[in-house]
Amino acid sequence: MKRIGMLTSGGDCQALNAAMRGVVKCLVNSKEDVEIYGFIDGYRGLIYGNFRMLEGRDFSGILTKGGTILGSSRTPFKTIKDPDENGLDKIDAMKQNYYKLRLDCLVILGGNGTHKTANLLREEGLNIITLPKTIDNDLWGTDMTFGFQSAVNIATDAIDCIHTTAASHGRVFIVEVMGHKVGWLTLNAGMAGGADIILIPEIPYNIKKVVEKIKERNENGSRFTILAVAEGAISQADAKLSKKEYKEKMKNYKFPSVSYELAQQIQEMTGHEVRVTVPGHTQRGGSPCPYDRVFASRLGAEAGELILKGEYGFMVGYRNREVVKVPLEEVAGKLKVISPDASIVKEAKLMGISFGD
Repeated sequence: MKRIGMLTSGGDCQALNAAMRGVVKCLVNSKEDVEIYGFIDGYRGLIYGNFRMLEGRDFSGILTKGGTILGSSRTPFKTIKDPDENGLDKIDAMKQNYYKLRLDCLVILGGNGTHKTANLLREEGLNIITLPKTIDNDLWGTDMTFGFQSAVNIATDAIDCIHTTAASHGRVFIVEVMGHKVGWLTLNAGMAGGADIILIPEIPYNIKKVVEKIKERNENGSRFTILAVAEGAISQADAKLSKKEYKEKMKNYKFPSVSYELAQQIQEMTGHEVRVTVPGHTQRGGSPCPYDRVFASRLGAEAGELILKGEYGFMVGYRNREVVKVPLEEVAGKLKVISPDASIVKEAKLMGISFGD
């Protein structure tokens, strides 16, 4: 009998359910006797012992369902070692609930912060296998994360829709795409949607260069310009500030986000009307695209096989078009960022896309 715990932590995304289904289908198909314990709302469920037994029918019909049937929550790694408001040791509580249920393994689906905590639990002696989910595609050790392609599709659709109204009215439109620290989502959606300017956190922008591109398009007869802007995009001036200086500046920041600051600057410097569109959490929602359904299922099946083999302490990742196992200690705490010299950036620039640098 195999006793498996499962939880989904951090921000939700498409294909979480598909990945869990892949794990369970693999285990059931092996004819191994198995019990699945689903912890509710991520690490919070593991800390406070909030779980439910999952049966085969719980995984039926969820391949195309977005979100997560287990619920999720953010449990920041930076406070995971701090006692809760009642003095409870969260790490000890998670370990006790693991042992109380006599689990053979805990399958954890999540992004960067989730993997830090997962690795900590591995160091504490628990059998852990993780699956890489995030719409940001910023998890180190894997070329792709599930949820990313679905989010690219949604963000691209938003840019596509903006194109017609931008062309009709001759306006500058800014589409703000999710991504605080990395710009994979903005870069891919921007290229797919035909954005003229793409601003990402890894390449600080100069507002004068942004305006130059807009003016260049006008001079060439284009009535509109579309900017795909990551929510974490930063100006060259702000990038030179120390963390302390930047925090001080943001205390008095009068804009909802960087896109609105850009809009005001562009309007003042060009006289053009500027509109901001923020797809927001729609990028996390809805059904997973076919790519993510297949991809998440593959990763889930591979995780199931690792469980059957008793191989723990790995993230199931994707490298060079192959599903691989990556040691958790190599993943935790690392971000996969876009190099300004990356070939995809070079190729975008060859097509005339400006990064404001």
